[in-house]
Amino acid sequence: MARFRTRLALLGSAAALTAGAALPSQSAFAADENQWVALGDSYTAGVVRAAGNTFEVPRDGCERTDLSYPQVIDRELGGLFDLTNVSCGAATIDNVTDTPQKPIGRHFPPFSEDPDYPFAAVPPQSVAVGPTTDVITVGVGGNTLGFADLLTQCMTLGGESEGEGTPCKDALASGIPARLTKVRQDYDRMLTVLHERAPKAKILAVGYPTVIPNDASKCTYGDPTQFATITRGDLAWLRKDVLEPLNQAINAATGTQDTADFVDLYTSSRNHSVCDATKWVEGIVTLPDQISLVHPNALGHRNAADHVEEAMLNAVS
Repeated sequence: MARFRTRLALLGSAAALTAGAALPSQSAFAADENQWVALGDSYTAGVVRAAGNTFEVPRDGCERTDLSYPQVIDRELGGLFDLTNVSCGAATIDNVTDTPQKPIGRHFPPFSEDPDYPFAAVPPQSVAVGPTTDVITVGVGGNTLGFADLLTQCMTLGGESEGEGTPCKDALASGIPARLTKVRQDYDRMLTVLHERAPKAKILAVGYPTVIPNDASKCTYGDPTQFATITRGDLAWLRKDVLEPLNQAINAATGTQDTADFVDLYTSSRNHSVCDATKWVEGIVTLPDQISLVHPNALGHRNAADHVEEAMLNAVS
């Protein structure tokens, strides 16, 4: 973001010197407008109320919110990029690549029910990409990994153990390598499809932010605004053996593609986990009564916008 602001400041200064101090209008950039398609899951779409309000009428169930990072960037970059945002809560990598998705809205039984559920299927997100696309941002992989399911099972097992030990790790660790392998294979296929559909586009693979702190003792067992009944031992395991390897798998996939770069959100958000004082990711619930299920809030999307903006500007410079 800093680089973007510096470039606009320089551009504005040059225009002032050459055009009687008149700043360039948004229309002045129209001829250079780049076609941008935002793809991804709920960490892109926004979904939870802590990430703003849904803005599409009628709702399609994907729950894109006005404080999600694609919408923040769209407002800030003005006429430099023309955004098509087809990100969708609960999307898997296959839903981006070639599989239609039936969105769930905010239907998270037993936590909450959406009065508009069920929703009609939406096309694979890649259909929004084409030969004229200049930049693709994509943040996906967590649902292919099954992170929401892991959270639910870890809460159940942690409750049964009354906070002791690593019951979730003990029950589920053996299956994690296969899940990560599937993420990597599906991601490779997705990148290939996106490149075939948009051969001139730069693909920016957006990683996941820090969700669990390095020191799990920061987390309070039983606190629903954090991880509820997941044990501290299991939180340390989820961070080290599940979430960090998920980012590594995405980063590794982009390394095999000349047209793809990885956007790291993990490092910049390291001190803003669910259990930190200033959190950029909400816990299971957000007080007083919002179901958040471990999703970025507006501050988390602000941080994502800063890093994705810079990568986008570098991609078209």
